[in-house]
Amino acid sequence: MSPSKLLIGSRGSPLALAQSKGVKAELERHHPHLEVEIVIIKTSGDVFSQAPLSQIGGKGLFTKEIEESLLRKKIDLAVHSLKDLPTTLPPGLCLAAVSRREDVRDAFVSNKYQSLEELPLGAVIGTSSLRRQSQLLQIRWDLEIRNLRGNLDTRLRKLDEGQYEAIILACAGLIRLGLAHRIVEKIPVEQICPAIGQGALGIEARAEDAVTLERLQCLDHQETRLATEAERAFLKRLGGGCQVPIAAYARVANGQLQLDGVITSIDGKQVYRYSAQSDLQNAEGLGIRVAESLLGQGAQEVLGVSG
Repeated sequence: MSPSKLLIGSRGSPLALAQSKGVKAELERHHPHLEVEIVIIKTSGDVFSQAPLSQIGGKGLFTKEIEESLLRKKIDLAVHSLKDLPTTLPPGLCLAAVSRREDVRDAFVSNKYQSLEELPLGAVIGTSSLRRQSQLLQIRWDLEIRNLRGNLDTRLRKLDEGQYEAIILACAGLIRLGLAHRIVEKIPVEQICPAIGQGALGIEARAEDAVTLERLQCLDHQETRLATEAERAFLKRLGGGCQVPIAAYARVANGQLQLDGVITSIDGKQVYRYSAQSDLQNAEGLGIRVAESLLGQGAQEVLGVSG
């Protein structure tokens, strides 16, 4: 592979391509003599696009084939929505950079109503996420939650066809696709805690590829990396993925790292929350501490794991 060329592996959805193009532009800005090309790779998550993620395997569905191409040296790096990237990477791969985080909140999108609160009794709302479903039901037990899969354009089309009265999407994806005007309400993180890594991009590369790792440093945003490191350590300690309603949000404030962790039963009736702070050097320890506190409260009953 040419030392003056970088190949980016990406899913082919409009959002994945928009994210990869953003990374490509940033790399070309920092390395003007570098040729950067995007290689589209179809993943299992794209093939099985209708079934709920919780039923067909969760996070790894969007990364497995791309990681295989990376290990076979068919590409030099992979761009993922960090929330899709499993907490344990295959041997030989590493998280080379974490991009500056976009808006971390979930978006309420509707053509009829101005807020979640305004929805009528028994309204049909679409989401593919157990995390969103469980927290929605905790706020509004009366809602009818229906599965919503497909890329962003497909999800919006289903809303526009009247299949749902509202849908919940990530603000970050809508913003990156130039669709921020579709956001009716940005749901506060206190109401619906985000997914682990939501709003950030994870740039994956081969651990021994020193040249590429050096080139990717320009993409790494330290505060976002620390925050998502705490969130991912939290998730890893709990052993969760898309199959369980786990949420966390970390951020740097006043020189400290703060992490809020939430575990909710699927029906929204049981909710476990805990927040803690640490210094910036202890992101992983903070994630583990918040997870163990929630397990100590009895959250393992919801997760189906031992403490």
